[in-house]
This record gives sequence, structure tokens and C-alpha cells, in this order.
Amino acid sequence: MSQHSGWSEVRSKMTQDTPSIASVMSGGGRPPNSEREIKIIDTTLRDGHQSLWATRMRTEHIVDLAAEFDAAGYEHVDLMAPIQFDVAVRYLQEDPWERVRKAHELAPNTKFRALIRSKNIAAFDFLPDDVITAWVERLYANGFRVIGSFDGLNDVDNIAPGLRRAKELGAETFGAVSFSESPVHTDELFVSKAQELIEKADVDRIMLKDAGGLLTPERIRSLVPALKAVMGERPLEVHTHSLTGLAPLVCLEAAEAGADSLHLSVAPLAAGNGQPSVQNVTRDLRALGYRVNVDDAAVSRISDTLRSIAEAEGKPVGEPVEYNGMHFMHQTPGGMLSNFRSQLATAGLEDRYEELLIEIARVRAELAYPIMITPFAQFVGTQAAMNVASGERYKMVPNEIKKYALGYYGKLLTDIDPEIHRKIVENGASDIPLEPSEPQPMLDAIAGRFPEESTDLHLLRAMFAGSQVDDMKAAVAEGRSGEQAPMPLLDLVETLNESAKPGVNRLAAGDLKITILKGENHA
Repeated sequence: MSQHSGWSEVRSKMTQDTPSIASVMSGGGRPPNSEREIKIIDTTLRDGHQSLWATRMRTEHIVDLAAEFDAAGYEHVDLMAPIQFDVAVRYLQEDPWERVRKAHELAPNTKFRALIRSKNIAAFDFLPDDVITAWVERLYANGFRVIGSFDGLNDVDNIAPGLRRAKELGAETFGAVSFSESPVHTDELFVSKAQELIEKADVDRIMLKDAGGLLTPERIRSLVPALKAVMGERPLEVHTHSLTGLAPLVCLEAAEAGADSLHLSVAPLAAGNGQPSVQNVTRDLRALGYRVNVDDAAVSRISDTLRSIAEAEGKPVGEPVEYNGMHFMHQTPGGMLSNFRSQLATAGLEDRYEELLIEIARVRAELAYPIMITPFAQFVGTQAAMNVASGERYKMVPNEIKKYALGYYGKLLTDIDPEIHRKIVENGASDIPLEPSEPQPMLDAIAGRFPEESTDLHLLRAMFAGSQVDDMKAAVAEGRSGEQAPMPLLDLVETLNESAKPGVNRLAAGDLKITILKGENHA
């Protein structure tokens, strides 16, 4: 079907009168396809720790978990997006490509997935085509056979070339339709973007990507059939977050409405800012009559290991959250909210937190409703924070906001408020050209400077400035980690040892008993 087909034609193909879960559970009937299989795409190793552990899962954790993931029976396992490469290089000082290779080696029966962020990958500015193409090729060469991409403006032209290259290499491809709430983000718009992904990139699957956790049961019941009506036999995946407490029900309603695969994470890396849990949603799907071919015992072992890591290293675990209607106003991802609160407190402005959230919503509307995902969530949030801190709106304008307004990052869905556009252009950096141009190729120059290195490392150098890649290489060569894992129990023992007197020192707290032997006779 052409992307220009009328909305009425799409509507005519939608599933009609699909009963709600409440209706089903109260005896009001079942949809005719209720015995079908719902497949699970696990997000624990990618979005789970990104949402709850600030992306601080280390390669050693993944190595420890790999065998259980290989036994779990998932359709796919989400492993890497740009932020996983970013944190590995800049903070953990691990080689992210080595993580990819080890995961594939230790879980040979698992289809690991890679997600690409538009033409930025791990940068904020767009990267040249030679970097984008090589990135796709190296993902494939390092083992990925499922590769997808998303764009924060849903500008399909930004992601179609990379998806086509992945398909040429033999990968299964998925294109993301990124969800948002605004006057311009209608079901009709999302359907047209799915059609574009099919026509321009011939993707194998469509992913409905709700990074902001904004989907509601009512919206999913209209949107899933609308998307399925134009997708042919391609599977539809649903990815959402638990930021408003609605995500588990959204997943169940998505299955009832015709979705084929759900993105879930293993508790305790579920709920809160993350995805709903594998354990709870699969239980409920089965209660509704669906087949879910996931090995519950393997999932339980993964869960036990994750909980042990969290306890040993003082990491948080996901907890259900209370419904928060204000989230639909500002739509800011959970990780950014905690950062904003911390930054305002540092500046002595903690009492202006709610004012900032209101300003974020206002800025987003003035800037033509960008979806609040990376990098646009950061752009909007930074501009809003500057507006609040300075007391004069758009007096200071980050470079990225000016570039966004000038079209550097793709086509906007509607016009920016004219007066705001004028302020942005006038108050933004004067050295930013008013007309964007294509970035120049980078890889040949990088290869000339580092001829002894692999293309994998050249790609990292294209995205990480200064000495960050060199620091990562040095840490890997020396066998050290950039961030030592917090170990509260070990820290306690070391503190006690420092203050202990010579001889035998004992400490008991419930079932925990610690004995420290100190002195010449207790070496």
C-alpha cells in the first residue's frame, strides 16, 4: 500500500471491536486469535540496566549471564545501542566490541540485537555516511544478525540507508516508529511512518518504540491494529517503559490487539524506569490463553544472578511506580529527571523543580513537539533549564537547539513558533551556518592517523573526542576498570579493619558475623 493511501482506507483494514482485557476476564468473550504465540524480546542486557543502573552493567556481568540467556528461549535479546558503547568507553573503560564478541561466543543460539540511533550513533551531531555504513558493517561482522534503527523525529530518510545496508549484508532488520503524545503525533502519522519504513528500507519488522512510557491501554488498542493493517505479514514489536505504571497492561492490551512481540526485562531489572517484567507479563499472557515459549527456570536463574549483583554492588532494583499524570505533560525520561533534580540542588534551585518540568513542556511545544528521546530530550531539557536559570527565555541558546531549528537533524513535523525561531537564530552561536551541509567523510583520515588499529577502534574515535579511546585502550591493556564496582560489604570490612585494635575483633548483626584478626600473631 502506498504511504499516500487515505486514512479511511487504513481504518477499513483495522481489526474491529477487539474486546478489552477487562471484558475478557469478566467473561465478555475472547478475540478469535487468542491461542496464538506471543514472542518475547528481552531487554535486560541493554535497556534494563540502561534504565535502572545508569547503563553500568559490565562485560563480566554479561559473561556470567550468557549461558542462561542462551537457554531462555527468547525470540531476540537486545544487547547494544549507542549508549552501551558510550558508557563502556567513557566510564567503564571496557572495549564494547569485545563485549559484543564475547556475548555471541558464549550464547551461540541467541539472536542478539543492535539498535542504531539515526545518523548520530553515539554523538549528538550527525556523522558522515562513511561512518554510518561502516558502523552497520562492523555490527554485522562482530556477530549481530538483527539490526534496527530509530530517529527522534521519525525522519525515515535519516535511517533508511543504514537499514538497507544491513539487509544487504543478510541481517534481519527492524525500523522503529517512535511514539509520542502531541497534537501532531496521531495514529495516522505513525501509520504513514511505518509505510515509509517498508517502502524505503524494506524492513523485516516494525518496532513501536515508546521510550517515554506514554502509551495507554486505550491508545494501544487503536494504534496496534492501525499499524498491522499496513504491515502485511511483518511482525509488530511493542516497546514501552513503566514510568506511569501502565506498561504491563499496555503490553497485555497490545497482545490482544494483534502485536506479535513484546519487549520485557527480567526483574529486578524491570519496572520503575524500565520495561515490564518477563515474569509477570508472561504469567498474565498465559492466563489469557497465549502461548509464550520462554523457559521460566532459566529466567528465574537470571533473576537470582541480577539480584545478587545488585546486593553485592549496591545497585538499585526496579519497583512499581504510582501513576503520574504530569509525566504526560513534560514526557521527560526518568534518568534525565533524576539528573535535573540533582543539578538544581547543586545550584541551590531545588525549589524550582516543578517549574522546570512545566518549562520543558512549554519549550517542547514551541519547538514543534520533538519526541523526548536522545538527543532531543537533552536538547529540550537544557534549553528549559537555561530559561529557568537565566530568568529570560531563549536569552541563551545551546548550539544544538539552533541546529535543530535550522533543520540540521532532519525534517520537523510542524513549524516552530516564529517568534521563538527568531530568538533562537539571533541568540544562538553566530558561526553556525543557516543552511546545513553534509558532514565530510572521516574514516580515511582516522585510519591514516592510527594505521595499526582496527576499523572497530576507528569508529569509536569518530565518536569520542580527546583521549577517551586511548584511556579505554590503556585500561583494557592493564586489566583495570574505569569504574570500580561498589562493594558495600568489602568497604565495611576495610573500614572496620582500619579502626580495629590488635587481636581478635568480632562484629555481629543478625545472621552476619565478621571476625577481624589483627596484629603480628594474626598476619
